[in-house]
Formats: sequence, C-alpha cells, structure tokens
Amino acid sequence: MSSVFTKIINREIPALIVAESEFCIAFLDINPLSKGHTLVVPKKEVDYIFDLEPVLLNELMQFASRVAKAIDACHFAKRTGVAIIGLEVPHAHIHLVPINGIHDIEFSKPKLSLTREELGAITKNITANFI
Repeated sequence: MSSVFTKIINREIPALIVAESEFCIAFLDINPLSKGHTLVVPKKEVDYIFDLEPVLLNELMQFASRVAKAIDACHFAKRTGVAIIGLEVPHAHIHLVPINGIHDIEFSKPKLSLTREELGAITKNITANFI
C-alpha cells in the first residue's frame, strides 16, 4: 500500500507543495511546529532514509538544502533546524523547521493551528524564495 507521501507525490491527496524536482518534493507539514515547517521527501518510496541509494540520498540532501535556504529567506525564525526521525510515516523524509532555539524543534510540543490563508501565504513565500 502506498504511503501518504506517495499519494501526495501522485496528486491523489492535496498538499501545500513549496518545491519539486525530478527526484524530490517539499510540502508544508500539516501539523507544524512553527510557521514554515516543511517536509522534504524523495519521490521513490523507501521507508528508512539510510536505505536510500547513495545518489538519491545525496539528491535529497541537496534539495533539502535549497528548500532550507528558501525557508531562511522568509525570516520565520533565526534559522532552519533539521530533524530526521523516520517513525511516523513509512517513507523517508526530512523535517525542516524554522527555529529560534533548540526547544523549538521538540516534537512533543503542541502543534500550530494555522488558517488556510496563513498556510497559502507561507507556501507562496517559500516557493518565491526557492532557487
């Protein structure tokens, strides 16, 4: 059965996509820790990030770097933190979370509740800064 991320990649379910390449896609997290919290996912469905072929792992990290720079340009926080947990969805992914301090990337924290308008503005802002 396809993961929820594969369904997003295949456009079977909606997502707020901020960037896409031949091999990767980035979209806003639906349960964000902060404004701009984005997931970066390889289009190939592989459960564990360290099971990715080296070339795809490299592509994913380079793509995540470009997305992080786009998030940084939005000035949501001091910088963009990175987390790779790999337990919540059986599809490798990277969390890019705008943070001002180390505790801003604690996944036990309450998640933000943002309006559609806020999410749309965040999406447009990140996309506009993606190079």
